[in-house]
Amino acid sequence: MSTISPRDDGPAAAADLALAADVRVTLGRATRRLKAERGEAGLSDPQFNVLAILLREGPTSPGRLAEHERIAAPAMTRTVGCLADQGLVSKQEHPTDGRQVVVSLTPAGEAEVNETRRRRDAWLAARLARLTPEERATLVRSAEILRRITAS
Repeated sequence: MSTISPRDDGPAAAADLALAADVRVTLGRATRRLKAERGEAGLSDPQFNVLAILLREGPTSPGRLAEHERIAAPAMTRTVGCLADQGLVSKQEHPTDGRQVVVSLTPAGEAEVNETRRRRDAWLAARLARLTPEERATLVRSAEILRRITAS
């Protein structure tokens, strides 16, 4: 949780808070709309997140996946089980600890991540194509600003 607070100098602070609320709501709507574009498996967001983590970081334990997603280990175990039932991940015994398993992405799981990302990019690209060059330039600048905000 961040302890950063907006400046407290009257109208400027109110304007900062209004902008923050507008950006927050707009980013939330954009994120929900993009997440509506899904691959063939029609995975839930948490299921897709597990596949994306495995693609990015490689095989790992359900416990590490749970930590990454900040959920309880039993919930992650159910998610991994569901993904394994669909053939999107595989589970193997941990090489040094027989009490644990290692979860790996299968080729079908990788294809699902790639297809979902392709659909999301295509949806957004179709909307960006309708913008003027000036609007697209504004989005380029906005993306850089949002990267700086999220990195701080």
